[in-house]
Amino acid sequence: MAEVRWIYDLTIFLYAASVLFYFNDFLQSNQKVNRLAFGLLVVVWALQTVFFVSQTVMKAYFPVITLFETLFFYSWVLVSLSLAIHYFFRIDLLVFFTNIIGFVVLVMSMFMPETPIVAVSSVLSSELLLTHVTLAMFSYGAFSLSMIFSSMYLLQHKMLKERRWSPLLRRLPSLDQLEGYAYRMNMLGVPMLLLSIVLGIIWGKMVLPEKFLLDTKVVLSVTVLASYSLWLYQRYRDTVQRRRLAQWNLLAFLLLLINFLGANTYTFHSWW
Repeated sequence: MAEVRWIYDLTIFLYAASVLFYFNDFLQSNQKVNRLAFGLLVVVWALQTVFFVSQTVMKAYFPVITLFETLFFYSWVLVSLSLAIHYFFRIDLLVFFTNIIGFVVLVMSMFMPETPIVAVSSVLSSELLLTHVTLAMFSYGAFSLSMIFSSMYLLQHKMLKERRWSPLLRRLPSLDQLEGYAYRMNMLGVPMLLLSIVLGIIWGKMVLPEKFLLDTKVVLSVTVLASYSLWLYQRYRDTVQRRRLAQWNLLAFLLLLINFLGANTYTFHSWW
């Protein structure tokens, strides 16, 4: 990794600059600053892609196995989604909030030990497991956006209720749009997470002890899937207030974070 470490370090520096410029635009609504922030974000995405491809070539497997690798890939997914959002929807606030999460995730990866190339066995680098992790990360990206949409929904709902007519309110999409976007992101995330869990179980039955289904990580993953599936069911039935659904969405994402970051230490996922 030493040969391309400078790419990783430069990425973090430019990502920090991009987030700061987006924050300035958030406070002052400056289009020149916004364009500069977006330009830096494009460079960040390009550097992340180069680093990721170089890691793939050096390690001879798709690098989403260790916690360092998955955090980096999760950050790349968030940057990619934010660029797509900017291109198709032009929701600048969503791009800003998404990249706050993406930057925090990337910084967290700095503190994770990078596993030597020879330390990853053929069992851990199997295509089934790599597909399982990749689908999980893309579902996490979709759920992250859904959480941000719900947060923006709750913020706008509160501002409207309190009759706070600020410039920020004018930059937010309507409540119906925010709720609809959150719904679409969950519609994308749930099937990807379901398929990820199914592939993980198939892989586990091939290489792990029979009782692996009682593992904390597995139980929490199924719980996360159930939480979002029930959210979709309640949204379909339209029996729960939209504000309550937004709050539910935030709690489901909190459970997802606990599962992603907190459930690895005491499980068979501890190879991370």
